[in-house]
Amino acid sequence: MTQPDLLLRLRLKQAEGTNWRLILSVGSPLALLLLWQTITALRIFPPEVLVSPAAVLAAFVEIIRTGELQRHLSESLNRLVWGFGSGTALGLLFGLVMALSKTVERLFGPTFQAVRQVPVLAFIPMLILLLGIDDLFKIVVIAKAAFFPVALAAYDSVKGLPRAHFEVAALYRTPPWMLVTRILIPATLPHILAGVRLSLTRAWLVLVAAELIVADSGLGQMMEMGRQMFRLDIVMAGVIVAGVIGFALDRLFQLLQAHALRWKAA
Repeated sequence: MTQPDLLLRLRLKQAEGTNWRLILSVGSPLALLLLWQTITALRIFPPEVLVSPAAVLAAFVEIIRTGELQRHLSESLNRLVWGFGSGTALGLLFGLVMALSKTVERLFGPTFQAVRQVPVLAFIPMLILLLGIDDLFKIVVIAKAAFFPVALAAYDSVKGLPRAHFEVAALYRTPPWMLVTRILIPATLPHILAGVRLSLTRAWLVLVAAELIVADSGLGQMMEMGRQMFRLDIVMAGVIVAGVIGFALDRLFQLLQAHALRWKAA
């Protein structure tokens, strides 16, 4: 078999694999939707417990037409930007400082390891008493969720660097700011970005959960209001929107991550 024939065969095999992946990625949601429709059509569960896809679609159109979805979603995304941004920045700074300073590590390391084991939602009652139920409370909850994965990723990635990096920097008397920007961040960027991606997912999950518990607006509060009015169709529409937004945020960050690390692939 000639080389052109081998290349053609390889391309056909790659195209076939791509087609199967596309079929599976599209087919699985459609299969789930078909199962959902079948269960509701057979009335295995009463409509008060499980509404049909058609009812959810009608509710989705309704909340878009009235502007409710846009209003609640914009509130949630605004809180996410502030909470995730501040939590990620503080987590990165704290993780780097704790990894580079033995004094900071001794002082705050045990507390950091203990507090990060406590679920974010466990802090909600205390934070409500301290901050009330305004946006600041929700932003702090989101920031706490985003802080620890980034801080831990930054700390572990710096601690895992070979000692030669620091020895060469000390030999050439590299200033601290240059050590961080020219050596530490490029060497640890892949691991840190993985932590940031995890932080984004956790921040979105905690945001929706916090809005379900206490909020006057936001995607989670829209679902809670639907529950109080026995509008399970609105609740399900909110669940689907939350899943789609979470998936879209993760995919967008993956694209940004691949762009930021393109030098590594090269």
